[in-house]
Amino acid sequence: MSTWFRHVDLDQFQVSAELLRRPELRGRAVVVGGDGDPTRARQVVTCASYEARALGVRAGLPLRVAGRKAPDAVYLPLDLAYYEVVSGQVMDTLRATGGPVEVWGWDEAFLGADATDPEALARTVQSQVRDATGLPCSIGVGDNKLRAKVATGFGKPAGVYRLTAANWMAVMGDRPVRALWGVGARGAARFAEHGIRTVAELAGADPADLAVWWGPTTGPRYRALARGEGETSIRTEPWIARSRSHQTTYPEDLTTRPDIERELRVLAARVVADVVAEGRTITKVAVIVRSTAFFTESHVRTLAAATTAVGDVADAAVALLDRFELRRPTRLLGVRADLAPLPDPPGSPPTPVR
Repeated sequence: MSTWFRHVDLDQFQVSAELLRRPELRGRAVVVGGDGDPTRARQVVTCASYEARALGVRAGLPLRVAGRKAPDAVYLPLDLAYYEVVSGQVMDTLRATGGPVEVWGWDEAFLGADATDPEALARTVQSQVRDATGLPCSIGVGDNKLRAKVATGFGKPAGVYRLTAANWMAVMGDRPVRALWGVGARGAARFAEHGIRTVAELAGADPADLAVWWGPTTGPRYRALARGEGETSIRTEPWIARSRSHQTTYPEDLTTRPDIERELRVLAARVVADVVAEGRTITKVAVIVRSTAFFTESHVRTLAAATTAVGDVADAAVALLDRFELRRPTRLLGVRADLAPLPDPPGSPPTPVR
């Protein structure tokens, strides 16, 4: 009997949740995003059914573009409160299986278990989730969390797939580095500049070279990703937010600095209100700016002392504008506050090192 990790990923989660209350839409192209109106600007797709994806609709696509690609699709507005409830039912179902569960968000979690047949155990979990909630899920099985996470993609939709040290390179070696969890388009382009295009090439790269290209921490981490190396522990402690943020895409572009400063102060006040409601304090402030060219830039500033003063947070956000060129009109602004860690309860034991 061996220890296995299972990565549970709810398929097309927001769409699947909507189908629970609109079963007549099964088999149709369904798109969730914004207020559900594909004729309105400044809204994006957050989830698309597999039928919609076959028409070229993907998460992150502007809703107007989705409307042109799939004019006959059903467009539904986001219902965050509803998704929170449905997700909670799924996570309660996973916890009821008896093994440790590490929740990663609305639609995914890691489970640990000792088993001789991890695929059979995964299929049992799929049945339990479907019976309890009506939702389909895919499950990746691995000898660590990284391999389980990557394996899920091969199991979609509603399937089970296993990746281990024994078959990792046979499955992943010839794939582009972008197939790795955590490597994006920019990272892949930088690797290509050094002649590294596949997972196998990255796995065999000289760690010293990677440290020079990416830094002493990030470089070796990329090589470990390519080799399929990952965590082998499940964290079951409650998730505690490390930051709070608000952002807005404006119906009309912001063209002057006073307008941008005004909106930053509004966003800062909203963030502080959230933080105060949680009894937390703010240690860093970040500002996100997206121009009409869709170029997104962010900068962060550490505060002199932890605070919940709206004026201090707003002033820090406005001061960060000096780091942006602001040569084009602004379509989106965001303010993020990094939070001070919560103190340990009196008499609590030290947190174990994992």
